[in-house]
Amino acid sequence: MTERRGGWVVIAHYAAGYEADLAVARLDAAGIDAVRRGNDTVGLFGPGFEGPTARGVDVLVAAADAADARDVLADVPGTG
Repeated sequence: MTERRGGWVVIAHYAAGYEADLAVARLDAAGIDAVRRGNDTVGLFGPGFEGPTARGVDVLVAAADAADARDVLADVPGTG
């Protein structure tokens, strides 16, 4: 599941943007810089409705932080 681009790796993929936001916040609280990436972060039912997106949302961290980030998110449902 790991994708390498410019020193960042995908450590998790979520169906909904809010799930990725929660993961990024949890990583930030642990001192790990993280970003989310998704082409269509609007839910399937349109703007104003949070929920699953057509393609999902990735959470990326620096490659050097990947192992620690996976540990932080290990108990989060949907993180694989």
